[in-house]
Amino acid sequence: MGDGLLSIQFICKCIADTTDGLQEGLSHFSGSSRAAVIYAVTPEEPMRVYDPQNLLRGHEPIFEELYLVSSDWRKNIELSAEMKKFRHMVPEKNLELAGLISWGGRSSSVYYQMWFTEHHPNMCSVGPTECWLEHAAWRLSHDAANDEELYTGISGSFLSEYSTHAVRDCVVDQMNVDLGWDTQLRVYPILDTILEISRTREEGQWPFGELMYIDLRSLPELVFLARFPEMEQPSLTNFKHVRKLLLSVESSNCKLVSQGKTILGIVDDKLPAFSIIADYRGRHGFLRINKKKVCSFSDGRFKSSTHRANLVNVEEILLESSIDDETSNRLYKIVTGVVHCAESNEHGCTLIIDLNDEPVAISGQKLEKPLDLRQTQNLDLSKSLARVDGALHIGADVNLHGFACLLDGRSVPGEDRSRGARYNSALRFTSEHANIFVVVVSSDRPVSVFQEGVEISAQCEWKPELTCSMPHQTLKEWIESSNP
Repeated sequence: MGDGLLSIQFICKCIADTTDGLQEGLSHFSGSSRAAVIYAVTPEEPMRVYDPQNLLRGHEPIFEELYLVSSDWRKNIELSAEMKKFRHMVPEKNLELAGLISWGGRSSSVYYQMWFTEHHPNMCSVGPTECWLEHAAWRLSHDAANDEELYTGISGSFLSEYSTHAVRDCVVDQMNVDLGWDTQLRVYPILDTILEISRTREEGQWPFGELMYIDLRSLPELVFLARFPEMEQPSLTNFKHVRKLLLSVESSNCKLVSQGKTILGIVDDKLPAFSIIADYRGRHGFLRINKKKVCSFSDGRFKSSTHRANLVNVEEILLESSIDDETSNRLYKIVTGVVHCAESNEHGCTLIIDLNDEPVAISGQKLEKPLDLRQTQNLDLSKSLARVDGALHIGADVNLHGFACLLDGRSVPGEDRSRGARYNSALRFTSEHANIFVVVVSSDRPVSVFQEGVEISAQCEWKPELTCSMPHQTLKEWIESSNP
């Protein structure tokens, strides 16, 4: 690859291209995501950092201890004949840093590399993302092993479209542990089928029910409620037929079962030693390995989302308020219960959480006597009342004071006509009422939390930087730059 200067310039270009593709792909899979890498091309070189979006800031003391104070990372590894080829990599221990997902390894072309991305709070599993980072490390090792003249720059493009491959790699890793290497299950066709069925409506309705894929060796472990003759088993490629069959297990614990090619029949809720389960829940669904969620799927794509609202903003507001811890905890559970119920039933709703000693007067359907939401039947009723147009009015006394409430107020900066009446009404109402916050659940958008005329749940999107302008600093320089 030429002299040392040319070598590091080439590595920098490979890393920048890889990072761009990694960030783009992970952002589609998990929402806005950053990526960074710590690396050393040879044992003699200093550890370097490429962190274009400041993902790693705040972890400087740990990196200083691991890579500057200690020299253990420069451990002498005996390179076998296989390791001298770019196709072999020795994995490194996950650093398990708070808020981050990481994967690293060593190869003959890149002595040490550790890739990072953020751990979003609403992820089903970190498994696919770890596989994604692993593949980024493999791609960099592959590119670094080739001459600069042979560099195609394809790694970034490949990583930007890696979601299905990442899910497949995660499934295969667990399948090899549970079943060994000789299984006949082919994961790619299964994943394609899952997505196709999720897009197939029956009489206008999205699919519900579970479809389980098994290895044929697991058949003795199953209890069949109905089994189809071998010559009459519906083919999985007949998506419309399979979608109709899902109706038979829609509201039960039963499952359709397949060996990856046809539908074998209907089984009870007993699981074999290994299974891949597509759990269809209308507009979205979940992919599980046995009982563990791997990812979700919606709109024809796999995603990491749990499809549950992240209500950390609600928790923070309640903790910072003047109400006692027990009441704060009860209110948080009530809000969570109503919001998750609305999400599960795919309807919008609005909750006014009134922390004033005396609840404010709001136009809406009053109650002769407030409902004590500490009682299960009253909370269940409130979940139903949330379907009615207007807002639930919940006080600091943990009572429901009204429903179908109208939120009024004067126009405020930050309104967005594209977000609808619930969103803009919440902005206006909270701007004119102190000690109140509003939670808005839209049927097709994330949950929004408003306080003092501001959406406090709004996510700050990072702005991509031009990779050519981002320096690859040594770790020492990077740490020093954080303490000017």
